[in-house]
Amino acid sequence: MTAADAEPVKTSTADEVGVRYEQAGPVATVTLCRPDVLNAQTPAMWSELSNISRKLPGDVRVVIVRAEGRAFSAGLDLSVAKGDGDSSLARLAQLSAADCADRIAGFQAAFTWLRSPSIVSIAAVQGHAIGAGFQLALNCDMRVLADDARFSMAEVTLGLVPDLGGTKRLTELVGPSRALEICVTGRRIPADEADRIGLATAVVPRTDLDDAVADLTAAVLSGDANAVAEIKGLLAGASGRSYAEQDRAEREAQTRRLAELLGSGE
Repeated sequence: MTAADAEPVKTSTADEVGVRYEQAGPVATVTLCRPDVLNAQTPAMWSELSNISRKLPGDVRVVIVRAEGRAFSAGLDLSVAKGDGDSSLARLAQLSAADCADRIAGFQAAFTWLRSPSIVSIAAVQGHAIGAGFQLALNCDMRVLADDARFSMAEVTLGLVPDLGGTKRLTELVGPSRALEICVTGRRIPADEADRIGLATAVVPRTDLDDAVADLTAAVLSGDANAVAEIKGLLAGASGRSYAEQDRAEREAQTRRLAELLGSGE
């Protein structure tokens, strides 16, 4: 059974804050739903994303992150960032260094759960994915792009730095020199370049985006769930290990798999 064939069994909505959650069997879909403002992100949306991560059922194996309308996300909602609310930039600047860092850590949690070894996360990206939008896609394990997709790490244009968990993944994907160029220029990266430099898992015509994501989801689900989780953990930690350490991690992971599959249970 493919993801497209699965019957929806659980749905909860939070359209009022701009994030919708749906679950069909082992597939959860998180949808940004503020298309009238190009899915510009707010702290309320980040709070809802964090809530979803805490409530995610254990039987979910794939999380798809998508967006309504013509853009994935235009980034931080500047009307909120430049306003006078508790999470505005001005209010954050008034906090102590420790309190400000703690507040940002809370924002980061809305993104970083997508790296969890227990799930495979897939971003379906159309149109612009700017700043926080780019970092949301980067925190996903794979990124399927429509041919009109455009990435940009635009924080520098506000005098800020990327702080939502995207810099390490970006560096791992494209290397430190290219990552620096992308971050300090804030330039737009078209889908074909994203594919060429390793930011995209696949690039497809806009009309084929949903089908391509469904096919990739079905392929992930066809693998043993525990094996997939072990593989994700192995690869996620590889860049921080020496060859000898990675060899050991492989041995240990395979030992666990053999014990689970073929062990006597003693």
